[in-house]
Amino acid sequence: MCRKDFAIIVFAFALIYGVAATDHAQCLSNVRNNNTIPLSGLLHANGTPITNRSDIMTVGAVSYDVCVQQCGPGLESFSWSSFSQEFSAWLLPYLALISQLPFGARYRPDNLMSALLTVGSPVLAGYSMYLTLLNARWVTQSFDSITYPNAKYAARVLSSLQQVPLRVNADHGLLSSLVVLPQNDDFWSDLADFLNYSHTWSIAAATSILWVVIAFIFTVADSLSTGQALLYSNGQGVGSIWLWLIPIVIGWLQLSPKCDYNRLQAAITRANNIAFVATPDGYARASSLSGKCAISIDAPREELSSPDEKRTPPVFNYARALSWARAAEDMLNLFRKVSFNVQCHKPVTPTEEWQLGGRDGFIDPRNRSGSLNDIQHYCQHSPRVTYGHLPPGVYRRMFLASLFPLLLQWGTTGGAALALWLTPTTGLGCRSLSYFIYGTLSTLVWILLVASSILGDYSTSRRTLGRARYHVPHCVRAAKILSNILRFAGKTLAIINAIGLIASSVFQFANVFDNCYCDGSVTGRGALNAYVILDYANIPNMGQVKGAWIGSVCLASICAIAFVGFINLLSDSVAL
Repeated sequence: MCRKDFAIIVFAFALIYGVAATDHAQCLSNVRNNNTIPLSGLLHANGTPITNRSDIMTVGAVSYDVCVQQCGPGLESFSWSSFSQEFSAWLLPYLALISQLPFGARYRPDNLMSALLTVGSPVLAGYSMYLTLLNARWVTQSFDSITYPNAKYAARVLSSLQQVPLRVNADHGLLSSLVVLPQNDDFWSDLADFLNYSHTWSIAAATSILWVVIAFIFTVADSLSTGQALLYSNGQGVGSIWLWLIPIVIGWLQLSPKCDYNRLQAAITRANNIAFVATPDGYARASSLSGKCAISIDAPREELSSPDEKRTPPVFNYARALSWARAAEDMLNLFRKVSFNVQCHKPVTPTEEWQLGGRDGFIDPRNRSGSLNDIQHYCQHSPRVTYGHLPPGVYRRMFLASLFPLLLQWGTTGGAALALWLTPTTGLGCRSLSYFIYGTLSTLVWILLVASSILGDYSTSRRTLGRARYHVPHCVRAAKILSNILRFAGKTLAIINAIGLIASSVFQFANVFDNCYCDGSVTGRGALNAYVILDYANIPNMGQVKGAWIGSVCLASICAIAFVGFINLLSDSVAL
């Protein structure tokens, strides 16, 4: 949406409710000059009732019923100058920062969907990020103990291919040949080099982040310096609830995921063109014998747990967690087996003697050469992971990947909502309620989509091949249907939540929440106990109110810093 269109929409919206706009300052004057209003509806600014008609000039608040009667049910009048200033200072920098998220999908709608998922569920975005990091850390540490050639390259390749539906093919000796044959050393080194590109820090990314941080600091400092601006500094709530976006962008820039589909596909194709496979009497180019490859990223539709597996933006890594772990464990076990054979000085060809290598641990290529039968026998005791089996530790990583995203979500959202809750009129109001709804829906989206990925993997891995077609048991079919329903529901809620967050932020700047109902916190207090402050200058205990705002900013900032800090702590020696 261009700026001109946005301005037209805002102007039209202002016209719709501008006719019924309420001037609360004028309303206060009318209340003080109206002797017919019952004393029970007249209050001091702190909410205590007026007991004497002679004190009517000290009235600073009114009950909800009196507010509706005297001020009207309409909204505070729209101010374009105030709106544009607040919008530019608090919301616009965050909207611009969304462009720094990693995309790279094959189709543009997938990039749009990834942005909506990120805004609609920061929990899901953070979960996919931490899961990517923990997977890379696990595979790096697992391959560190393997002394077989190309093990380090394999770890880098597996870490880099978390954004695609990775599949390994062990049929006809393809995977075993890829690991064992010395002719495939170039495959591993070249593929690791082909994948050695990054979506990392740039001047544009650093400038965008710095712009948001400086704008946040300056506007917080400015809003805390004045009383009335403090009470109705709606931008502070917006700034805090959007603060999760900074660590999410920084985290992806730190991890630099490989998510450009075209580059990934080109890298795999180039590497597979130089891969060799063992034959009964030697070896040959794998591409000259068949179109099958040991490593591929284009899984057939029937092997996908969901369409999200093929979408390369890293927010969709939640859908690939189980299938990627299965493929990585399969390759890891094969490397472990051949590494054990090397330690036992067992060559591939059983009739040959072990050839000693150099002093640096170099393995003589003759120890790694043999026919197809020799290589298959050499690797046959490798405990391969079956398609329906889940490797150990995957659910533990999924659990650990959930902790910090939940902390980030509720540290920022809860802090913003709590500050508004403690701002007079205290209690659950329209602003704080919208924040709680946003955090709840964000968490629910994450639950639905992760559950969908687990059910989808279960239904896909439990299919058995019949004589002429796939035979799918009823429980598996039900799991697949439920997986599709949960995925559709999760994405729908994410879209609604993303639009709702932006709309809620715009509404605060456009005075949509400035009315008797919202200003009186009727949602939490009820109509009988709600009251609306009309005289902001005489509100007592301003120090406590400032403390609430400062506490909310500190809570949100600490959670954001902790999120980024643990990303840097866990990413040591991890190559993505």
